[in-house]
Amino acid sequence: MSTKTPQAIRGTQDIFGAEAEAFAHVVETFERVRKLYRFRRVEMPVFEKTEVFSRSIGETTDVVSKEMYSFEDRGGDSLTLRPEFTAGIARAFLTNGWQQHAPLKVATHGPLFRYERPQKGRYRQFHQIDAEIIGAGEPQADVELLVMADQLLKELGISDGVTLMLNTLGDGESREAWRAALVDYFRAVQGELSEDSQDRLEKNPLRILDSKDPRDKAFVGDAPKIDDFLSAEAQDFFGKVTSGLDAAGVEWTRAPSLVRGLDYYRHTAFEFVTDRLGAQGTVLGGGRYDGLMESLGGAPTPAVGWAAGIERLAMLVSDGGSVPADKLEAAVLVENDEGLPAAIKLLSGLRAAGVSAEIVASGSPKKRYDKAVKLGPQAILRVNETGYYGFSVDGENPRLDAFIKSLV
Repeated sequence: MSTKTPQAIRGTQDIFGAEAEAFAHVVETFERVRKLYRFRRVEMPVFEKTEVFSRSIGETTDVVSKEMYSFEDRGGDSLTLRPEFTAGIARAFLTNGWQQHAPLKVATHGPLFRYERPQKGRYRQFHQIDAEIIGAGEPQADVELLVMADQLLKELGISDGVTLMLNTLGDGESREAWRAALVDYFRAVQGELSEDSQDRLEKNPLRILDSKDPRDKAFVGDAPKIDDFLSAEAQDFFGKVTSGLDAAGVEWTRAPSLVRGLDYYRHTAFEFVTDRLGAQGTVLGGGRYDGLMESLGGAPTPAVGWAAGIERLAMLVSDGGSVPADKLEAAVLVENDEGLPAAIKLLSGLRAAGVSAEIVASGSPKKRYDKAVKLGPQAILRVNETGYYGFSVDGENPRLDAFIKSLV
């Protein structure tokens, strides 16, 4: 039997200490903000039938063809560890009768899985926060999600240097006309495109617009623009989104090359981006996906949503020093062992009152005192066999002060 210590699977990570505190801070802030906006919490299965993702994300996408962790269970069903949240939420909306709650605002967070090259802030098991509005076709739904995302980034203290990039993909008619023009344009230079873009040309030409390959970038600048194909209705929709953002004080920048390759995406597409994360600068992204429910066999249902990587947000939080300090409020110093029962009672009372507390009850009296001081608490509460007898308070803490007064 090997005695070698097992290693973590490549592309995963163990989170501890300051990183874990930053991670938790992101989740706690998200939970607080989603409650302000009245988004209902949902919990989704970690694995789904593979067809949920192949039908919604698309058979020709890299996620489905290269990155999904799929396996066959004992019953012969093909199952997949979820690579994103939206498809599972859409499936649940259709199969659980959630239509009765439309327009439905839901939010969730948890682990996702993709087989891709690990990089800064990106792992094969990673975590996201996610917010969706299903059953609302008005521009106001897009505005609410974007304002919510903007507030989240501000409350995390990471909004400086983050830019909202915004585009419209038009309605179905506008998008199809644009798509046809792109096929004609890129077909004329097909032999000079990258191999991936040549494969995408007929199936998914919009993906060529966000290619990072220099061979493709040479032609993207002169490609047909969506604005030349927008219907009056699509122009009006985008105008209402931008005016809503302006009214809410959310700054945005137009990004004509920002696209979503799948056919069910409509109207608004957006990303919050920064240069503080290296080449992969997207902090949060999403868009309107009015055609998704139909691709899963449901009735036409408008929807819009966004997702953000928790690890990436936590990195920005840590870099900016905006994680609240984990300050110990009270240390219970047990002067001698006879005072331990009274100290345990005191400790329980502190925690029940919402005061963070630790007990110091081992070593010599001097070592106990030194340990208590080293913890850096706001207050040291001394206990011996006669009970509580000494309080040393550093700083103002109304909750702690009220508890100490109750003991006197």
